[in-house]
Amino acid sequence: MKQHSLADERRPANDGPRAAARNRAALVSAARAIYATHGLDAPLSAIARRAGVGQGVLYRHFPDRAAVATAVLEENVRQVEQAAAAEDATLAGVLGVMTWHLSESAAFIGLLHADRAGSRSGIGDCAPALSERVERGLRGHLPNGHRLGSADDLMLAVAMVSGAVTGPTREERERRALAAWRLLGVEVGPVRPFSG
Repeated sequence: MKQHSLADERRPANDGPRAAARNRAALVSAARAIYATHGLDAPLSAIARRAGVGQGVLYRHFPDRAAVATAVLEENVRQVEQAAAAEDATLAGVLGVMTWHLSESAAFIGLLHADRAGSRSGIGDCAPALSERVERGLRGHLPNGHRLGSADDLMLAVAMVSGAVTGPTREERERRALAAWRLLGVEVGPVRPFSG
């Protein structure tokens, strides 16, 4: 009969790269949830705790606050871009995806206000580039002569709608976002994440 030392019993098996990938995914998921309610200035310790890892693991994957925020916001922006690139994409459909992210995430709202996108988050350096990607995705579907087609009107409208996205529940935030789009006279498709 083989004997196991006490140290062997306490230490879980090392899954190597698989554990690293799982930890990173758990951190991004936890950061998305924490940022959704607390914005980009949420404490990193809360993210690590929610992911079930230590802060050392967080810093192994993300060297600073900006890297965590960028990983989460990059996924939001990627979904808006994917919605815009879909074969049957329409402005209303892309706005529906963007509105879902607005209703879901205080951090995404911060991104769209790139000039004030989280004082402590460190996202300020990459926020303008991410915001520009959102604008490109939307602008590509503006029909000629659309009311938001001139100069900065499109992103001003997005900023106005994102400013209206308040409330204690996701449903309330979505209701207010849709009301703001209606007041601007802009049609929005189904509010949902992009699913391909």
